[in-house]
Amino acid sequence: MGLVEAGDENAHEDAPTLTPPTTMFRYNSPLVQVILIGLVCFCCPGMFNALSGMGGGGQVKTTAANNANTALYTTFAIFGILGGGIYNVLGPHLTLLAGCSTYILYAGSFLYYNHYPHQGFPIAAGAILGIGAGLLWSSQGAIMTSYPPPDRKGTYISLFWSIFNLGGVIGGLIPFILNYNRKTAVSVNDGTYIAFMCFMSAGTLLTLSILPPSRVVRDDGSRATNVKYSNPYIEAIEIGKLFINWKMILIIPASFASNFFYSYQFNNVNGLMFNVRTKGLNNVFYWGAQMLGSVAIGYVLDFSFKSRRMRGFVGIGIVGLLGTAIWGGGLANQLNYTREDKPEPLDFKSSGNDYAGPFVLYFSYGLLDAMFQSMVYWVIGALADDSVTLSRYSGFYKGWQSAGAAVAWAIDKPKNTLLMELILNWSLMTISYPLLILLIFLAVKDEGGKLDVEAASTTPKPSAPSAGKEGFGKEEELRKPL
Repeated sequence: MGLVEAGDENAHEDAPTLTPPTTMFRYNSPLVQVILIGLVCFCCPGMFNALSGMGGGGQVKTTAANNANTALYTTFAIFGILGGGIYNVLGPHLTLLAGCSTYILYAGSFLYYNHYPHQGFPIAAGAILGIGAGLLWSSQGAIMTSYPPPDRKGTYISLFWSIFNLGGVIGGLIPFILNYNRKTAVSVNDGTYIAFMCFMSAGTLLTLSILPPSRVVRDDGSRATNVKYSNPYIEAIEIGKLFINWKMILIIPASFASNFFYSYQFNNVNGLMFNVRTKGLNNVFYWGAQMLGSVAIGYVLDFSFKSRRMRGFVGIGIVGLLGTAIWGGGLANQLNYTREDKPEPLDFKSSGNDYAGPFVLYFSYGLLDAMFQSMVYWVIGALADDSVTLSRYSGFYKGWQSAGAAVAWAIDKPKNTLLMELILNWSLMTISYPLLILLIFLAVKDEGGKLDVEAASTTPKPSAPSAGKEGFGKEEELRKPL
């Protein structure tokens, strides 16, 4: 008794005969696979986030890191959009392996910069990392939004986000411990970069444990998806269509805003207001706050109301109200200093009450980041349920997200005021909320209804039971459990 009838000549020859799953802790379960992709991101972008979160990539002067990040997010914007198509052609193993390996090079470039302060290597490594990050995050988006069952996507997104941001917590502890006795404004030591590179190497190897969607079986016996991989010609056409897809157009402002704030928060809050050891400690709590934020919004988006649309409306409302309050607190803090009139660096041990307010603000920024991005991922996941479509949607999201980040790192220059950067961040987030509400209203159906997607045009359904044995893009016929 299984998903494929014994002796069915129309069954795909590679499809295994499966018994109904008895536990969610199977290697081929969505839960285990989401945990594994979370651990991959824990080791690679999690450590990258910890490195960036110290301001200037751990360097005293932020110029090299800003230029490297501008190059990074420029190529990321391109390969983020292309990444979904590349994932559909190559599958998870090659796409993730190629993507994660570029993180090691980036951390190594700052180890080099510690001894030879020439910007060329970090900038080139940043551009290469942008390519790899596009591949990694497009794959991650497809896995995180298509593997879980439709009614638990918020829970799985929060699980991923918690594991991923645990990397930032551990990554924040590394510079805090290794630079504990260095109170003055100095670059982090070589050991910090070497530790980051070791974690990134482990994450790169871990990508080999990720299963393709056709081998992932949910607890109800259904597969995440079971399609032949695509080809470059079809993917180019389908990715091009995203730019005239009204649903994707509505999600562009949220995408553009969702990484825009990092340059301001990392360089001009954590980077300017605190000394080197306190920056690392702050990042422990910044990424820890992300774990809390993702769990909280995940609960709202999956369990708060019976109606999926109502859960989406309430989730966006909560994030919108919280975001307004947090950016309002950021405005009050920003009025106390400028680029020209920098604050005296705060220390977590010696600054007393002066440290408390800026620390709570930075913690709150991390909370808002996770809630906002988890909310956007949930909306994307509610638009479709197959990895082919969602890999393209996720890549489109990451591409525009990276375009926003490239602009943000480029404008973080001495000639631009910090107050201008804060207001720009606040405005971009605020614009996105009503557009996401409109998207849910028009495109998201409650459970039990048919998802409003164009999947039929991208993965044609077979016209005969034997379809799926040959040719690209044809779904294999799966039988219900007997």
